[in-house]
Parts: sequence; structure tokens; C-alpha cells
Amino acid sequence: MGSLMPRYQLCRVAATLLVLTLGVAGSAGAQTAGGSIEAQTGGEVGTQAPGGSVEAQAGGEVGTQGPVGSAGAQAAAEPGYRAPRTPDGQPDISGIWTNDTLTPLERPRELGDKAFYTAEEAAAVERRGTGMRDRDNAPGRRQTAAGGSLDRGYNFFWFDPRDHIVPTRRTSMVSDPAGGRVPTRPAAEERAAWLVANRSASYLNMSPYSRCITRGVPGSMLPNSYNTGNHIFQVPGYVIIVYEMVREPRIIPLDGRPHIDPRIRQWMGDARGRWDGETLVVETTRFTGKGWITPNQNAGRMHGVPVGSSLKLVERFTRVAEDALDWQVRVEDPEVYTEPWTLELPLERDMSYTLYEYACHEGNRAVSNILGNARVLERRPER
Repeated sequence: MGSLMPRYQLCRVAATLLVLTLGVAGSAGAQTAGGSIEAQTGGEVGTQAPGGSVEAQAGGEVGTQGPVGSAGAQAAAEPGYRAPRTPDGQPDISGIWTNDTLTPLERPRELGDKAFYTAEEAAAVERRGTGMRDRDNAPGRRQTAAGGSLDRGYNFFWFDPRDHIVPTRRTSMVSDPAGGRVPTRPAAEERAAWLVANRSASYLNMSPYSRCITRGVPGSMLPNSYNTGNHIFQVPGYVIIVYEMVREPRIIPLDGRPHIDPRIRQWMGDARGRWDGETLVVETTRFTGKGWITPNQNAGRMHGVPVGSSLKLVERFTRVAEDALDWQVRVEDPEVYTEPWTLELPLERDMSYTLYEYACHEGNRAVSNILGNARVLERRPER
């Protein structure tokens, strides 16, 4: 297979070696390039987010200035843009859309109520992220040095480039509440912490992502360290989204049919779509209640937060430029959150991007090795 081996096959091998080295004794967390360790970071145990944490912010004015243009490589919205039409007359949102970004899911606490960076601040954040990534991956540095600890995670060979924040210059993907942080209930946070601390006790405590089942919704569209492509297809009566990570197709009917029987529950929920002018609106309900809201490497404290059986998502996809697609999600789940919240993530169209096979399956060797290694550690005498 040579150079055509899917990256994820190699990553799964690396993850297994990583787990065997760390021991996965329960609360071992992923170390970010910025040096901080959080027990609740990382869908794959011990995985590092490239380029460092965007929480290592640039200095400068701490204001609330809104965006005045793109600070990075992503396409910005074009005022008055109208998407081309499909043969059946619908706005054309098809294509390969990538989601890699330095922007975190939640706003770093030190930024307070600062919703947007200035252009200068955004450029400084991007320079810092790129500089940290380049330094860490230079020959002999901590991501490449022979004999180093595997808790450093993968090096840049594995990653898609993350060299820019979102073009709106938001300081977080969470746009509502105004504080930029998810309003989780204490019980949900306690459950998340318990799952992360005990994920090597049973496969049932692992994320469905680590088990190669699903990343769920909205997790499947959120950026990861690699496999950041999302391929949208449109046919009469349907929109299909194929997520590169986990290689999971999501079929969204547009014909007005009712939701499935509420007794039927699915990992990805039951989606129903409709067009509202230029915007595709997708409502998803009927979740299993077994998933995690976002089991991704960069989820921060949200890693392990459960999906409740009453979860309801309303997504809005709007093509705002030739190469820009706005994706917004309204999340409602009274079992898990004190109020609804919204995230916004602009996606960039890149038809030159290659979606690789995600060669992973439930019961993969990483899971058995994690559990087996944990049992070995339990049998060791106390030192």
C-alpha cells in the first residue's frame, strides 16, 4: 500500500503504542503543544492538537471590535452573494468543505467577554500557532526526537494544516451565550469527568469515536487534527454529508416526511431538512443518549459531555461565497445544559482535498490493547 496507506491506519497503530506507553491509568490526559495537561482533552487517548493551543493568546488591545475581513486563509463571506443552483433549482452547497482552524470550541477564560479579535490580534495568534507547530516539529525537537515520551502525541506528519482562525475572527466557535462557553449542568460535567477518568475500565466508558463507531452530531463536523474533509452531495429530495473522519454518511431527506417513531433511537439522530431561501435548515432528534456531544481532540472540557435522549439540533448551512459555507448549530438538551447554545463554524471549499479511507472498525486493536494494558497495570504490585 506504501504511501497510499490511509493515514488513519497509521494513526491507529501510533495510538496503540501511545496507550501502551502511558498505561492509560484512567485520568491521563492529552498534552497540548502549549504545555498544559487537561484530563478531558483528546478523543484518541493522549493525542496532541497541532500548532499549540489557541489559548496562548496574543497580547494587545482587549476590545470587542467585530470582524472587518479574513485574517487567515479561509474564504470570507461576500456581501450579496447568491449561490449557484442545482438542476432542481436549490442553492448549490455541494463539494468538499474543510473545517481545520485554530479557533477553539469555547472561548478561553482569560479573554472574558471579548467575542472577536482585531485583525492585528488574529494575525498574532496565527503566527504564534504556526511558530509553535514549526518549532515542535523541527528535527530533534519534542515532536520528533528519538526516544522521547510518546505522551507528546503525533507530529505534523499526521496533521492537516491548522494555520488560521475562522475568517470572522471569533474567539470561539460558541457564539451564544455571549460568554462563548457552553452552559453545561454540573451533573453533566461530573459525568464527563467520571467517563474520562474511567475510560480504561470498560469499553462502555470510552467515547464512541475511540471505538470507531461515530463522532455523532455535531461532533462529526467539528475540526480534528486530521481527516478534516466533509463531502456534501445533493440529489433531488436529499442532501448527503460524508464525513471523512469515521467515514460516516449522513442522509438528510428534504421531502417533508415526519420523524421516525420516537421509540427508535440512533447514534446520529434522525435528520429532516428543508430550504429556507438560501439556507438549508436541518432538524435532528431521536438520539440514542449513548454518545458524547463532541469526542474530538480539541474539545477541551466538553470531552465526555454526554448526549441526552432529548437532544435537539437545528443546523443552518448557508453558502456565503464561492468557497465559503456558514454552518451554525443550535443545541437544545435540558438534561445536559441550563439553556440552549449555538456554535458557528465557517467551512472552506477545497475540491483539491483528498478524502482518505477511514480504516477503522468497532472492536479495533486500540480498544483491546487499552483494556488489556489497564488490566496488566491493575495486577502490578504497588511500588
